[in-house]
Amino acid sequence: MTERRGGRERRRGARAEVAAPERRSLRYRSLINPFPPIELLSGDEVAHVHRSALELLRDQGIRVLLPEAREMLRTAGAGVDEETMLVRFEPELVDGATASAPSSVALVARSPERTVTLGGRHLVTVPVSSPPAVSDLDGGKRVGNLADFRDLVRLTQHFDVLHVTGPCVEPQDVDLPYRHLQSGLAYLTLTDKAPFLYSRGRGQVADGFELTRIAHGVDAETFAGAPRCYTVINSNSPRQLDIPMCMGLIDFAAAGQLSVVTPFTLAGAMAPVTLAGALTLQHAEALAGITLTQAVRPGAPVMYGAFTSNVDMKSGAPAFGTPEYFKAAVASGQLARHVGLPYRSSAPNASNAVDSQAMYETMISLYGAVLGGCNMLIHAAGWLEGGLTASKEKFILDVEVLQMLAETFQPLRVDHDEIALDAIAETPPGGHFFGGEHTLQRYRTAFYEPLVSDWSNFGQWTETGSRDATERANEIWRRALAEYEPPPLDEAIAAELEEFVERRTAEGGAPPES
Repeated sequence: MTERRGGRERRRGARAEVAAPERRSLRYRSLINPFPPIELLSGDEVAHVHRSALELLRDQGIRVLLPEAREMLRTAGAGVDEETMLVRFEPELVDGATASAPSSVALVARSPERTVTLGGRHLVTVPVSSPPAVSDLDGGKRVGNLADFRDLVRLTQHFDVLHVTGPCVEPQDVDLPYRHLQSGLAYLTLTDKAPFLYSRGRGQVADGFELTRIAHGVDAETFAGAPRCYTVINSNSPRQLDIPMCMGLIDFAAAGQLSVVTPFTLAGAMAPVTLAGALTLQHAEALAGITLTQAVRPGAPVMYGAFTSNVDMKSGAPAFGTPEYFKAAVASGQLARHVGLPYRSSAPNASNAVDSQAMYETMISLYGAVLGGCNMLIHAAGWLEGGLTASKEKFILDVEVLQMLAETFQPLRVDHDEIALDAIAETPPGGHFFGGEHTLQRYRTAFYEPLVSDWSNFGQWTETGSRDATERANEIWRRALAEYEPPPLDEAIAAELEEFVERRTAEGGAPPES
């Protein structure tokens, strides 16, 4: 017994001699996907879809509701029928537009270390965007409001694995003419990440541009020289661009800001029931919007967005996280690369609760997006109920998944120290590596430390309250908000932002246009 006790004491002494390293870093501000995109379609099949989309644009066209947009496209060389508002695009016009659009975009943040690259192997993540409701275990489901919007923006700032902001929930307690002002103020004071702006009319976009310019402390000419904010433009599938979306494409392109052109093509509803048909329609609509941006300003930053999924043919409800969504996400990446543009995808689910369905559907969507080579992953944290609810617990569970994904991107080192032949030789057969010097030098940073997962045994888990992952996530988001610290912001800039919002509010704000 004395001998064994002495052995334990010696082992404790050996541990004490090894300085414990810092914990593993969770700084995931720049993610580069090391895994080559998979190919669902052959090269010939990708080309076939592309040719079919060009044929659709040439022969059938897209209805464009804004006269100004039709005139711009006419000037660029498109055929326009004013009576039907249909615009037909010759293949050469579309090819010229995709050739002039940049293949990579740097989205400039207020803090330089938050600037992100969209293109190549870069992956940029965005939280849930635009649901009308919010939920958590504390307050249940409720109408979206400004307080919860601000809390979700704070959570976006808190976690480095989320790279730019998104409209996490609609703050419906703020009237529409003023909502963009309060949202913009939250983005630009509570985070230093690049903000999202809705394209809900020219007045709101102009206000958003001015707020962003003020936050960056630059003049109008410098602001137009690089994208500092982004918008998402959804076509009205099938084959229609509405007035506010056209305005957004024009205004963002003219100001040198980023448009993410994203058709919402649900197979069996707003698109053909076949995936090949839905992808062809998506491709045609995306190319039409992209062409408009380049007609406004050749070289304007623009992304190829995809949101093709299917519906439940029994009820007509949208379905997400399906095998069809996975395949569409992979194929969409191939189509985006075919035209040489950065690619936006999403990680949605259709579950009504923060449950197993919510997570496995999210994972299927995420795999499709990442294996498809997406550059911007929207709805990456907090999406629930088919996009109708932003859940704070789901937000945290998704952050865990994103951090685990980020760890898979880290390189696997293979060198003399990592192979550890000396450590293997020092450990007798049937022994263990827990107390070895090689382990003691590395144990604090060797493995990813989970945010939510509980790796204790059943007895320990029971003794600490038998809390499931959703309950643990509730505690984590509340703790994250308590620990939140706003990023530095010059007092004069903060005052100018407040003054602008107060002045524009007093002037009546800017109502949305339709």
